[in-house]
Amino acid sequence: MEFGFTLKPNVAFDRLVSLTRLAERNGFAYGWIFDSHVLWKEAYTLLTLMVQNTERMRLGTCVTNPATRDPSVTASALAVLQLLSKGRMDLGIGRGDSARRVMGKKPTTLEDLERATLLIRDLCEGREADHEGTRIRLDWAGPYDLPAWIAGYGPKALAITGRVADGAIIQLADPSLVGWCVGLARDGARAAGRDVRELRIMSAAPAHVGKREAVRDRVRWFPALVSNHVVDLVKRYGESSLPADLTAYVRGRPGYDYQHHAESGSSNAAFVDNESVDRFCVIGEVEEHVAKLRALAAAGVTQFNVYLMSGEEEKVLEAYGREIIPALKELQPSAIA
Repeated sequence: MEFGFTLKPNVAFDRLVSLTRLAERNGFAYGWIFDSHVLWKEAYTLLTLMVQNTERMRLGTCVTNPATRDPSVTASALAVLQLLSKGRMDLGIGRGDSARRVMGKKPTTLEDLERATLLIRDLCEGREADHEGTRIRLDWAGPYDLPAWIAGYGPKALAITGRVADGAIIQLADPSLVGWCVGLARDGARAAGRDVRELRIMSAAPAHVGKREAVRDRVRWFPALVSNHVVDLVKRYGESSLPADLTAYVRGRPGYDYQHHAESGSSNAAFVDNESVDRFCVIGEVEEHVAKLRALAAAGVTQFNVYLMSGEEEKVLEAYGREIIPALKELQPSAIA
């Protein structure tokens, strides 16, 4: 299993650098950053700092979207970072939640998401591509592959992921629900004639080390964040078409204030029960983290991405580097079913 971490772009520049360096020293192979340009600082500027302060770590957006910037602009930004990092960039992309809604706009369509993913990857890898009827190419792009990860939960989004992406971003750490998502993504890969063994699976969620009852409130914000996507899924598919473990907790959801998005201690999380926190996050003592990550690997997960924004970030990175990553480094995901 590989390990990554995600930062929220409200972090101070010097802290972003120190946390990124600490993560690389502690064995994290991936560094990711949210992309929501109104709520927080511009992601690509911060990715440049992360590139300049790492040697081996792969870096990317978790996640960008097709509409904040024209996809050709995203491709150009990533292609420059590929040159700067010598090919260490990844694309994480979704329909757009906070980046769109905070401006009063809806997330983009799944069709736009698929088109943008293919366009960005083609341009960044130096291939000519059709963009709204015009053939364009980044002649200066370097000779580097750009792995593309698509974020989503629903059957259609996961089918697209399996069809065109290198990896799936699943913002959950509930092994049962992650396994349901993995099955849908693998079905999409099979339908496209792809080798499902090549599809990587990321579980992205907060992790906090300590007694469960003492750390729950630090990460309670995360099921509230996920609820935005769950509400969209219920509207699209109906509650009966989705796993009850995914939908039941949002029935009493009063609403969501994006000005407090991904904020530890936010009132957005007041409706979230303890069971949902325990299922969706990775919390507890070190042995509880190890056990849950083993269960996630059994569900098909190849990378666990720590959402590192719930306080005591250095403590979390060091605990993972000292005890958790070494215990799981050789752990393989489940056999393909």
